[in-house]
Amino acid sequence: MQCDYFDAGRCRSCALMGVPYAVQLADKDARCRRALADVAPDVTWLEPCPSAESAFRNKAKLVVGGRAGSVTVGILDPGANGVDLRACGLHEQPLQELIPRVADLVDELGLVPYDVSARQGELKHVILTLSPTGEVMLRFVLRSRRHLALLESRLPILRARLPEVSVVSVNLQPEHKAVLEGDTEIILTELGELAMPVGEITLFLRPNSFFQTNTAVASALYRQAQTWMQRMAPSVILDLYCGVGGFALHGALAGAGRVVGIEVSAEAVRSAETSAARLRAERPDVGTLEFRAEDATEVDTLDRALRRGDTSMVVVNPPRRGIGPDLAAWVERSDATHLVYSSCNVDSLAVDLARLPSYVAREARLFDMFPQTTHHEVIVRLERAQESSAT
Repeated sequence: MQCDYFDAGRCRSCALMGVPYAVQLADKDARCRRALADVAPDVTWLEPCPSAESAFRNKAKLVVGGRAGSVTVGILDPGANGVDLRACGLHEQPLQELIPRVADLVDELGLVPYDVSARQGELKHVILTLSPTGEVMLRFVLRSRRHLALLESRLPILRARLPEVSVVSVNLQPEHKAVLEGDTEIILTELGELAMPVGEITLFLRPNSFFQTNTAVASALYRQAQTWMQRMAPSVILDLYCGVGGFALHGALAGAGRVVGIEVSAEAVRSAETSAARLRAERPDVGTLEFRAEDATEVDTLDRALRRGDTSMVVVNPPRRGIGPDLAAWVERSDATHLVYSSCNVDSLAVDLARLPSYVAREARLFDMFPQTTHHEVIVRLERAQESSAT
C-alpha cells in the first residue's frame, strides 16, 4: 500500500507502511509462534488469515481540528494542531467517499472544533461505522450540550445530505484528557442500532458497542471458532468478555444447547440481546441464548453458569491485558473441557496460557485485523489434558 500522508510525513500511524504485505503477514505469524513456543510447544499452527492491505477499516475515528468553517478531520500533530486525513486509504471505499462530505457538512453547520491547547470549542471527534449493507452510524463527540440543539434542528438536512447515515448520535465527553468518548450518549434518529451482517449472523451495534474494525477478518475469526465449536460439540458455551455476542451467537449456530455471554458493558449486552432475538426468529432450532451485564473477572458469579456434568467450553476474548490470574484460576478449577482464547496481545496470551497447566493448546491461528501495523489477533483452541487423546 502506498500512502501520500505517510510519504509526506504527515501521519506515521501505520508503522509498517511500505513493507510488502506478504512480509508483514509472515513476520506477525512468526512473532506469534515465537511468543507461544514455550507455553504451547505442541500446538498446530494453521495458515494465517490475511486481510486486504488497504480499504479494510469499517470504522473511522476522526479527531476534529482546525477552526469553524475550515475543519480538519484526522489526527493531531505533536503541537495539538489538526492534521487532515480525509482521504486515508485504510477505510473501506464507502467511508472514503463519505468522510469529505461529513467534513463539508460540519463546516456548513458551523460546528466549532475543540482546541486542545486552548481548552475551548465543542466538537472533539467524528466517528463513523460502516455496515456491509452500506448503512452508516455517525457519532458526534462534543464537549458539552452547546451544539446539541443545532444538530437536532439540522438533522433533516444531515439525513438528506448523507442518506446512507441511518443512525446519528451525540456523545458527551466533557473532560480534557485523551479519552475518545464519554458515558453519555444521545441518539438523535429513530433508529438506534446499526445492523451488521457477519456471515450467517446479523449483529446489531449500538453507539457504544465495540466491534472489530475489519469486518471481513472478523467474520473469518468467528467462522474459525464456530468450526472448532462444531467439532468439540459442547452442550454449554460460556462466552466471557462477549461484547456484542459474536462468538456466543456463532456458538448457538454450532449446535450448543445453551450459550451464556457475560460482558460488563450494558450497551453491548443490549446489542447482543437484539441480535439473539433476530437469530431466534430466523432459526427457532437454536439453543438457549442468555446474556448478562456482569464483570467476567468476578469469578464468584461464573460457577452458576456451568453445571457439573455438562460438556462445556469457555470462550474468552479479553482486552490487551489478558484474563489475569483470578480468572485463569477459575478456568483451571472449572469443569470446562475446552477453551477458545482470542487475543489481541500474544504476550499477555502467553502469560495466561502458562497459568492454565491443565489445558493443552492444540490449534492456533493468526488473523490480521490490522494491516500496516504490528497489531495482531490470534486465536487458540485448548482442551483439558485428559481430553487430548479423544480429540
